[in-house]
Amino acid sequence: MASDFSFDVVSKVDITLVDESIANAMKEVINRYDFRGSNSEITFDKKENFITLLSSDDYKIKALYDVLLTRLSKRNIPLKNFQPGKVESALGGQARQVVKIQQGIPVDKAKEMVRAIKDAKLKVTSAIQGDSLRITSRSKDELQTVMNFLRGGDFGVTLQFDNYR
Repeated sequence: MASDFSFDVVSKVDITLVDESIANAMKEVINRYDFRGSNSEITFDKKENFITLLSSDDYKIKALYDVLLTRLSKRNIPLKNFQPGKVESALGGQARQVVKIQQGIPVDKAKEMVRAIKDAKLKVTSAIQGDSLRITSRSKDELQTVMNFLRGGDFGVTLQFDNYR
């Protein structure tokens, strides 16, 4: 049996579920009366992890974003990881908005979590490993305490726990 137990804190969004949600949102947009003749579309760049909303004006962009969020929430995709940009004007008098998908925990958020764990005086060690956070302890009970502590805090990203050993 190992002397130290550990788990990873990550923040992931399932890209295939996002893709399916976007397809469902586009089906809804095509059928909705308020989007008729507006040339509204949602495109998804899987490699760069961003979604582009394109429509005739900023009001339709907001409605398009609401439809997208509704479809994402129905699939239980964490909405905290979607960061909308500003609505900007595009070619042909259209409006565009880019929504960035946050994959992984940003370094500043990870440092904030490590600081919060240290301030709580829990007997664990934490290490930032790229876009995840590794928590190690000799006691499984301490690890569960840290999990509950992190679930209770608001760090601006949705947290999942992986590799519980």
